[in-house]
Amino acid sequence: MEWHDIIGTAGAAMILISYFLLQMERMSSNDLSYSVTNGLGAASILLSLVVDFNLSAFIVEAFWLAISLLGVVRYFHNKDVSLQE
Repeated sequence: MEWHDIIGTAGAAMILISYFLLQMERMSSNDLSYSVTNGLGAASILLSLVVDFNLSAFIVEAFWLAISLLGVVRYFHNKDVSLQE
């Protein structure tokens, strides 16, 4: 197994574990940890795709990363709004 395979596999594991924890109600989709874990997982898979490119996988992971970053931004925005009230 090459370094990029290990990183990509770890990224896939992060995404799958966070989704499993979400389904088991051990994690909330509003938690910062959910968005961060998904973002790191997607970024890891994207890094592995630099070496062994696959367009469809790249598109999915790029959007997965973008949506996860949106979740992180919303988390901090909502936190700031609640502190101001």
